[in-house]
Amino acid sequence: MPKSVLLTPYVTEKSMNHISGSVRMANKDGNRLEFIVRRDATKKEIKDAFEKRYEVKVQSVNTRIMKNGKHAIIKLTKDFSAEEVGMRLGIF
Repeated sequence: MPKSVLLTPYVTEKSMNHISGSVRMANKDGNRLEFIVRRDATKKEIKDAFEKRYEVKVQSVNTRIMKNGKHAIIKLTKDFSAEEVGMRLGIF
């Protein structure tokens, strides 16, 4: 069930910079969103749930465990816009 994998968007100044790509680093050129996800969720489950819920294609998923839960950094393919998904989420 996709809703049970993705808990909530994680919005900080840094994560907002990664949506638009205003922070340029090697191979990390933006078009990414960050979510807090279920701690036991796999990268494949996160990818599948995100693609199904937001009707986009995911290029990659990176995860890290933080004090406030498991974070997933979801990079979309160049055919889709993280800004557009962010607008649907009400981030902007």
